[in-house]
Amino acid sequence: LFVLMGSILERVGAGRFFNEMALSLLGRFKGGPAKAAIVSSGLTGMASGSSIANVVTTGTFTIPLMKKAGYPPATAAATEVAASTNGQLMPPIMGAAAFIIAEYVGISYIAVVKAALVPALVSYVALFYIAHLEAGKLNMQPLPKEDIPAFVGVLARGFHFLLPIGVLLYELVIKRHSPKLAAFNAIVVLVAVVLTRDMLAARRRGISVPRAAAAGIVSVANGMVAGARNMLAVALATATAGIVVGVVAMGIGSMVVEIVETAAAGNIFLLLFITAAASLVLGMGLPTTANYVVMASVTVPVIVHLSARFEGPPIAPIAAHLFCFYFGILADDTPPVGLAAYAAAAIAGSNPIRTGLKGFSYDLRTAVIPFMFVFNAELLLNGVHSFAQGLLVFLMAAAGACAFASAVQGWCLVRNRWYEIPLFLAAAFILFCPAALTRLLDLDPAGRYFMYLPGLALYGLPILLQRFRVRTAGAARRSSRIRT
Repeated sequence: LFVLMGSILERVGAGRFFNEMALSLLGRFKGGPAKAAIVSSGLTGMASGSSIANVVTTGTFTIPLMKKAGYPPATAAATEVAASTNGQLMPPIMGAAAFIIAEYVGISYIAVVKAALVPALVSYVALFYIAHLEAGKLNMQPLPKEDIPAFVGVLARGFHFLLPIGVLLYELVIKRHSPKLAAFNAIVVLVAVVLTRDMLAARRRGISVPRAAAAGIVSVANGMVAGARNMLAVALATATAGIVVGVVAMGIGSMVVEIVETAAAGNIFLLLFITAAASLVLGMGLPTTANYVVMASVTVPVIVHLSARFEGPPIAPIAAHLFCFYFGILADDTPPVGLAAYAAAAIAGSNPIRTGLKGFSYDLRTAVIPFMFVFNAELLLNGVHSFAQGLLVFLMAAAGACAFASAVQGWCLVRNRWYEIPLFLAAAFILFCPAALTRLLDLDPAGRYFMYLPGLALYGLPILLQRFRVRTAGAARRSSRIRT
């Protein structure tokens, strides 16, 4: 039903509304087209359940816009791919995966959304920052005012698309209805809204109202057909993955667990790398949901079991499940397959392998987040008891993700020097996992939040050095102009 709802939204024009709304808000900033693409792809992707469909839907608008603003084709395509693959990470829908995870772990849907919120937000903040860094490298300027749609006008034309999404959230979060009932009611509201929109528009223009209603019904029907096709592929792959789950449940599971544990040599870090690599390889040929089902059956029990031997708090089941889910999503952007990268490259006219490599470099900040939240449960809001505490964890993790992005992209205010990259990486680790530093220094765990201070200092030091270089270079240029 969630895939069906996403397909209907796409067919009736919601994707274009999300694009225009994001552009109206962000087009005036440096790198605005790329930032708008990130927002619109995130909004579309959390309901679509397919990064490839997301690229095709939003990329036809955002990629040409980014190229027009001056982005190289590969950069424009890679930005769209990174934003689209991450759309399924964003609560509350998460491409319908939230409900499967809730059933697997045995917790409520709200608990899954709560756990997934901070990592998803941190991932998108870091992607925003990467778009800003790329704009700085290319010396990009904001879009001309005439190319930016008025926010009020965009909202007036597409406000009705927000109503079914609001109904869905209300039923899931407030009324606590089942996901099936909530999605069904949201689809009913969506169909009613679309038909009402078309009939009112026909009446204003003096067109036949019955004909407009018929056209609206055709659009909804086309969306249902597209949704059925999308669901068929997911259902077949998930059913096939269910065979693996059944085999594991019939008794071979203990043997598989023993094999995986032996391969990891009892090392939790090696096991996580094996799980990540297996998820990436498996995800090259399976949809995200099917990939998650297989990996959750085979590796999650081993991760939870081995973590009990690790010095420190054990890894929570929800953290292990989200770990598999994250890397299953990233498979769509992993060369040499990277189907989402091929779709974006076709739109941008760029090399698909180069697009995939660049997109994967953008997604490295997403790849590092699961390794952080399996060892820092506070990133999943586990053990967070107040809004202020949760906000602090989010802000520091976002700063850590930005520091990591600066290290990987080789740029902050200007190009990084070699000695600044280790400072960014150390800052990222401390800001993500302050408790690890307290254990390393054998300090009281209650003082873990004080570890944010050295993390911020390490992050700020290369920024100050680069600011000094920028000012020195500017003063030298001004002096040269005066002499000439």
